[in-house]
Amino acid sequence: MVKFVATPIGNLGDISLRALDSLREADVIFCEDTRHSLKLLNYYDIKKPLVSCHKFNELSAAEKLIAMAKEGKNIAVVTDAGTPVISDPGNLIMQALRDSGIDYTLIPGACAFVAALVLSGFPADKFAFLGFLRGKTAEKKAYLKKYAAFEGTLIFYSAPQDVDSDILMLADALGNRDACAVREITKMHESLDYFKLCEGLSGEKRGEYVLVVAGAAARENPLNALTEIEHINYYMDQGMDVKEALKAAAKDRGVSKSELYKYTIKDHPKK
Repeated sequence: MVKFVATPIGNLGDISLRALDSLREADVIFCEDTRHSLKLLNYYDIKKPLVSCHKFNELSAAEKLIAMAKEGKNIAVVTDAGTPVISDPGNLIMQALRDSGIDYTLIPGACAFVAALVLSGFPADKFAFLGFLRGKTAEKKAYLKKYAAFEGTLIFYSAPQDVDSDILMLADALGNRDACAVREITKMHESLDYFKLCEGLSGEKRGEYVLVVAGAAARENPLNALTEIEHINYYMDQGMDVKEALKAAAKDRGVSKSELYKYTIKDHPKK
């Protein structure tokens, strides 16, 4: 069995008992950076063979992993921090395992963007995680344009050397929205800084950032400018019966059908 194991994103205590059991039971651990993973393993006195698996060698590492899995080895896959695959290596390995018919599972745990979203206090009922902004400037702008009208919260990862330029690009593409920079999550100097995109983020940039950005303002439905009776009649003029028109108008206005029922059609012939 191949197990993708989530590891702490800062505080080494943030690891599940199941994750520790999986690492102890593994015959070999594939990890993004062997030196980084050794710190976690040594902390919990776990000694296992380590195989490097990063974005530059993931395909060849996947071949090695599959060969071991076919031999019946128990294999754990970890990244430097958080959940494998989420802006980290692991996706190519999963695809290769699926194509080879080899079973795998996830041992869930910490994830930086989820923690940042919760900490920010921004709406979490609808959001899009967009990871690091990659590519040339034109490619980044085209990418952001696709989400400019999205009404949910937007979440980005940003390296310290890129924070200021990323924020400038976000301001240009999305406008002057509320934002929150979350840094050093679960560590001693964890911080949240709220700011406006067009004003930028002050202070020295250190550590990995999660940028949480407010969604686009809801577009006002022009039909809501009509009176209640005019709104209902509009839909009836489109061929709806009273029940259908009430339902459509209530959805537009964000109210219950019962609130509009009293306006039901004095001057309009019922259908």
